[in-house]
Amino acid sequence: MTDEGPYIFAGTANEPLARAICDYLGVPLRPTHTERFSHGALRVQLGVSVRNKDVYIIQSLTDPVHRHLMQMMMMLDIARHGDAARVTAVMPYFVYGRSDKKDAPRICITGKLVAQMIETAGADRVIAMTLHSPQTHGFFDVPLDHLTSLRVMVDHFKKQDLSDTIVVSPDVGYAKQATKLASALRLPLAVGTKVRLADTHVQITSVLGPGGPAARRAIVIDDEIATAGTMMEIVQVLEAQGTQEFSLAATHGLFTGTSVERLNALDKVTEIVVTDTVYAPQATEQINKLNCLSVASVFGDAILCNHEGKSVGELFTFWSEDMLPDSSLG
Repeated sequence: MTDEGPYIFAGTANEPLARAICDYLGVPLRPTHTERFSHGALRVQLGVSVRNKDVYIIQSLTDPVHRHLMQMMMMLDIARHGDAARVTAVMPYFVYGRSDKKDAPRICITGKLVAQMIETAGADRVIAMTLHSPQTHGFFDVPLDHLTSLRVMVDHFKKQDLSDTIVVSPDVGYAKQATKLASALRLPLAVGTKVRLADTHVQITSVLGPGGPAARRAIVIDDEIATAGTMMEIVQVLEAQGTQEFSLAATHGLFTGTSVERLNALDKVTEIVVTDTVYAPQATEQINKLNCLSVASVFGDAILCNHEGKSVGELFTFWSEDMLPDSSLG
């Protein structure tokens, strides 16, 4: 390992975040040259030698997913065959995190397949953020640092008046992470009973949490906002119970389909908080009350810890279980 610092390259999915990470670390973003031929094939070249370097390839697996996946695997392969000392795949957003189980006959557990492809391409280690489900971590046979955006979320909400506020997870699947946010903010927690009926449609019949009158304000947090069907449904259920104001929060702001129209139609939503793991400028410019927080410092700290051989445990010390209010649903 050299003392020159990490060598960071970026695919084309989210160059702004990669540049922000490099600015945070005080290192240059190394050049990458990508060409797409008329028949659709890609040609990728790393712009500098990586021999004996500690290399980090930053790429979010966003639309067009398979082009971005192929580009990342080509970059990993180049670094491996270029005799890099170590190659780390940094994935701010892993799209196949939802494909984590075999819930129908004759289907692929694609999250596991893609994990194997990334390893085969040359990744010695993976850094990811807010995977859809914890078991996705186990799909990778190389070390994986599973980061969270909760540090920047906590910093954001702590600056606000949180009186008569509750944290809400739309379903049990994200309740553990929502518990951490509620703990850090010293707020009660409620959990929705979400059932997914289709890609764009979910059903939430009730919200389980503290008894008594509904809180005036709800901070609804989930791992991602794609079609906004979940957020729309949970807001309607809570509004019917008496909640008057909403903050919607998610790590990954995908904003697909009719999500922009759905979100802008929710007049009691005062803010929509996401991070810059996904680069979607066209959608984000059209969404009212959007606040995009940067997670460049979280990724930068994780990269620095790995480069210096230190634990990343300190990145998760913004909360503790003994802070959880008695009235919360744990």
